[in-house]
Amino acid sequence: MYAIIETGGKQYRVQEGDSIRIEKLEALEGEAVKFDKILLVSDDEGIKAGKPYVEGATVDGVVEAQDKAKKIIVFKYKAKKDYRKKQGHRQPYTQVKIGKILV
Repeated sequence: MYAIIETGGKQYRVQEGDSIRIEKLEALEGEAVKFDKILLVSDDEGIKAGKPYVEGATVDGVVEAQDKAKKIIVFKYKAKKDYRKKQGHRQPYTQVKIGKILV
């Protein structure tokens, strides 16, 4: 059984027991979260696709961690113009352990 959920403007394929990294949520570690924007659910009976979301379907999860991803370096320069700009960025994320998929 799997589902496709939408959160943070992105779509994720999840199964029960999966651990996924999503865009930062305002939730503490150990707190329960519920996703209600379910685009598709596949189970023993077949596939249920939503228009745009599946009615009454939810995915439960628990926040495992609030952290930042590895640093990326953004380096801009213009040749022969003595222009250089170095900048770093660490994207915040929330790690969620998927529990039940309810239809």
